[in-house]
Amino acid sequence: MITLYTAATPNGHKVSVALEEMGLAYEVRALDLLKGEQKAEWFLKICPNGRIPAIEDDGFAVFESGAILLYLAEKTGMLCPTDSKGRSRVVQWLMFQMGGIGPMMGQANVFFRYFPEKIKPAIDRYQGEVRRLFGVLDRQLERNEYLAGDYSIADIATWCWTRTARWSGVDPEPYAHMRRWHEAIKARPAVVRGLAVPAPMPDVMDAKAAEAFSKAAQSMVETGRS
Repeated sequence: MITLYTAATPNGHKVSVALEEMGLAYEVRALDLLKGEQKAEWFLKICPNGRIPAIEDDGFAVFESGAILLYLAEKTGMLCPTDSKGRSRVVQWLMFQMGGIGPMMGQANVFFRYFPEKIKPAIDRYQGEVRRLFGVLDRQLERNEYLAGDYSIADIATWCWTRTARWSGVDPEPYAHMRRWHEAIKARPAVVRGLAVPAPMPDVMDAKAAEAFSKAAQSMVETGRS
């Protein structure tokens, strides 16, 4: 049995969506990030980096969301080709998300939403980089239904972040091909189920919910628990 250690974040949703798509049995252990459970000694033995998500598969621990996705794909033979070139295409786009989309959107969130003082050069820098990366995605999706050909773990990883574009202060409307891809993935039943793990998220674009969420996230940033 797989145990998923997670919280309702883009990185957490990558793994819950993948598990649902693959039809794997798993149990959920939700971590309270505000209380710093992800930094607890017991969890650091599973994930040395002290961040979610992580899994244990019959006692074998895997941390880092991209590594978890690859592990699950190889375990099941699903959502990633087994031939060397097909696999490489998926891994390239997965690394694009891990090294670009996730970090740049994460920093845009910090400076646009969470820092008490608004440092405009930092906001402009990270939002500008997010827009550039969205342009890369849009060009790829103009020529392809999904990022690496067929629907794959690369799409799951990237979609779980880009769906939150407005939270980073970036308008997704100009990217027509990315929006088409968004809607196709959003409609998948396994994706709907995966987004409800560990619990349905509030609508953070609602003004009151957004303010509460931002204050909680600011606390995490200030105390180094993020």
